Amino acid sequence: MRSPRGRFRCTGTEIADAEGLGAVSMQRVAEQLGKTKMSLYRYLPGKAELIAVMVETALDDAPEGGEDDWRARLTAWSYGLVEMLRRHPWLLEATVGPRLMGPKELGWMERALSALDGTGLTGAERMDAVVLLTSHVRGIALQSRAAAPSSAPEAQLLAALGTVLRDHGADYPHLAAATASSVGSGTQGQDQALEFGLDRILDGLEVLIAEHAWR
Repeated sequence: MRSPRGRFRCTGTEIADAEGLGAVSMQRVAEQLGKTKMSLYRYLPGKAELIAVMVETALDDAPEGGEDDWRARLTAWSYGLVEMLRRHPWLLEATVGPRLMGPKELGWMERALSALDGTGLTGAERMDAVVLLTSHVRGIALQSRAAAPSSAPEAQLLAALGTVLRDHGADYPHLAAATASSVGSGTQGQDQALEFGLDRILDGLEVLIAEHAWR
């Protein structure tokens, strides 16, 4: 049987999944559960704590990534993170800035950092690498949230650009050429942007790791 706190966080998560984080409030959760707002404060001090436990409810455990290859482990980690953000888009708003962080969120950071253990990178470099990967994944997830459910963000962007460039392509020749090339290649899915950026980030880390090995 779920504890009252567990019911509160699950209800908050359900509201956020359906309507977005802005729809979540102590009052709304209490109403959904047939409780008074004041009764929630017996278990959670306020909205910040409610959102913190909602994040813990929504998060999966970080992928194990048993491979010895740091690159494969970070690739699996990144794809796992973007998939989770696609399922729960409100996590993009709930996991920014100074906030309460639970064991699952910390576990994601720990898993990524552990993938780079033994590479020769300093602690600061490993932290920066995780921040960079997270920023790339969040950017892709943000584009996905803004796109229509039936279409990939890149396809929608190319379609919108195509409409403008048909009349003004001469003013933006490089943009017109790049857009035409993208359409002609058929690489318009959002996973291309995710994979391309991820590969470039990991390529850069590989160069840095090699430099450390030569020092």
